[in-house]
Amino acid sequence: MIEDLKKAVQIIRKAKYAVVFTGAGISVESGIAPFRGKNGIWSKHNPMFFEIDFFKKKPFQSWQKMKELFYDSIDDYKPNIAHTVIAKMEKRGFIETVITQNIDNLHQQAGSKYVYELHGTLKTLVCTECSSDYDLSFADMNFLPPTCYICKGILKPDIVFFNEKPPHFAMQRSKQEATKSDVMIIIGAKGEVLPAAEIPELAKKTGSKMIEINIDRTHFTDTITDVFLQGKATEVLGKLGEMLYL
Repeated sequence: MIEDLKKAVQIIRKAKYAVVFTGAGISVESGIAPFRGKNGIWSKHNPMFFEIDFFKKKPFQSWQKMKELFYDSIDDYKPNIAHTVIAKMEKRGFIETVITQNIDNLHQQAGSKYVYELHGTLKTLVCTECSSDYDLSFADMNFLPPTCYICKGILKPDIVFFNEKPPHFAMQRSKQEATKSDVMIIIGAKGEVLPAAEIPELAKKTGSKMIEINIDRTHFTDTITDVFLQGKATEVLGKLGEMLYL
C-alpha cells in the first residue's frame, strides 16, 4: 500500500481545493457503533423510534431510546487519530472543509472549524413548535421529553429522522464544496445513504480526484475512486499524517 499512500500524498499536496467526506467508519474507533451492517444499531434496535411520525406521536418513547443509545454515553466518546489528523490537515491548508454524515460532533471536538453536517448533530436540540434551538446542556435527561423554554413545545435532537429531509443549508453548501473541489477524500463512508452519497459522485462529475479510505471495498471503490487506501481510518490517516509532516 506504500505506493498508493505516496500517490495519495502527491495528490493532496498538489490540490488547490481538497474536501473531506466522512461516514460512520471514521467514528467506529471512537467506540460509536455504525447504524448499518452486521453490528449496526439497526440490527439490534427497531428504527421506528427514529421515524419522525413516531416521534411526533410518542416523543417520550422515542426520547427514551435516544437517551439509551446516544445520550447516556455521549460524554465518553472522544475524537480519534483520524479526526485529529483531518483537523491538522485543515490547519495546515491541505484541506478546506469537512462534509460528514455523522452526528457525533467529533470533527469539531478534534479542532475542525469548517464542518457541514448532512444528518445534523446530537449536540443541538430544536423545538418542534417554534423552531428555537438549544445547546444540549439545556436539557435535563432525567425529565423526558425536554421542552422549549419559550413555548413549551417538545424538543427533538437536531438530527435527520427517517422521512425527514437533510438540512437545506448543509446540503447546499456540501454540493457547492463538492463542485469547487479538485480532490475529495472519502473516509469511512460506503455510499449507501442517499442523498448524502450523491456528494462524492457530484465531485467526481465536476473533475475531482477521489481518494478513498475504507476497511472494505464500497459502492465508491469501483465507480469513482482513483486511489483506494484499504485499512482502518486511524491507521491510514496516521500514516498520511506522517508523510505530510503534520
